[in-house]
Amino acid sequence: MSFDTDTIIVGAGAVGLATGFTLSKRGQEVIVLDREAAIGQGVSSRNSEVVHAGLYYPTGSLKARLCIEGRRALYAFMDDHKVDYRRCGKLVVATEPGEEDRLEAIRAQGLINNVEGMDMLSGAAARSLEPQLRANAALLVGCSGVMDSHAYMLALQGRIEEAGGNVVTTTPFERAEALSTGGYRVYVGGAEAMTLTCRQLIISASLDAPALAAKIDAYPTEQVPKIHYGKGVYFTMAGRAPFKHLVYPMPIAGALGTHYRRDLGDQARFGPDLDYVETLDYRIDPTRADSFYEAIRRFWPGLPDGALVPDYAGIRPKIHGYGEPQPDFRIDGHDQHGLEGLVTLYGIESPGLTASLAIGEYVAEHL
Repeated sequence: MSFDTDTIIVGAGAVGLATGFTLSKRGQEVIVLDREAAIGQGVSSRNSEVVHAGLYYPTGSLKARLCIEGRRALYAFMDDHKVDYRRCGKLVVATEPGEEDRLEAIRAQGLINNVEGMDMLSGAAARSLEPQLRANAALLVGCSGVMDSHAYMLALQGRIEEAGGNVVTTTPFERAEALSTGGYRVYVGGAEAMTLTCRQLIISASLDAPALAAKIDAYPTEQVPKIHYGKGVYFTMAGRAPFKHLVYPMPIAGALGTHYRRDLGDQARFGPDLDYVETLDYRIDPTRADSFYEAIRRFWPGLPDGALVPDYAGIRPKIHGYGEPQPDFRIDGHDQHGLEGLVTLYGIESPGLTASLAIGEYVAEHL
């Protein structure tokens, strides 16, 4: 049978758009749908905009492989499309007795993951780079950076549309059914509700991915993970940014710890922390600053009292609960759910932005 389009992608965040770009390059006609009024209004607009190196992820994991492949592809894409970024490098710091062993373990994992450009520094060497830094030792990772994530997503949208595809906002996915002849009938809402048919369907809806997968006819309910909301808040400060490099403490359970970055506008930003919540509430409790002062002063004792101001909050689509081991990305195809031409993406949190182009390639290869 004929279809309205080759592929429908639900979710116009960084990963959905990168997947659309990848399929467009392969000659497919793509429609990317999003319920919001503009692209990238979910997780993709509420993150650190850090280009991650790939240090921390377990050997052989999708996170390790796709972060490193994605980072290399991302820098090349941003060069080609004039997307602003700064390859400023990252300092992972050991500030407490005994943390040097953890720092060496992070370096060792980075070597296993094939991360390039790492150097172990003494505290004195780290302070020669960043005089205000408190560190007994540090790992310098030269390939980390910060980027303009919105400009990146706009560039991806532009490439999809140049190839004849469409990115359609204010168009929520309602449900889908598998056709007996292959492909899918997709029901969309919004001001002009309609049905569309496609050969392939990709659910890249971040926080909403499990709920939307459950609306696909014949999708096995036991394959739909429970979603957990991991809220992280950010604080900023006025005045001169104290460091040129990204500064990261030792990782905490389920996250990388409250870290520092100087954004592309030279503003100092700190965060995120991590708190499991029950609702999508992006408000910031100003008293959370107390824990930020404590965390930041471990690596920057000179943080002045009263300097921190609430900035913004993000909520990550975690598929593990508090205290549970952090799982890998879940990119489920036919082998997991039994439906041809369907890919569902779950738990695409950090390093999803960095890995987005590699995730797109992975999805394309596994359809």
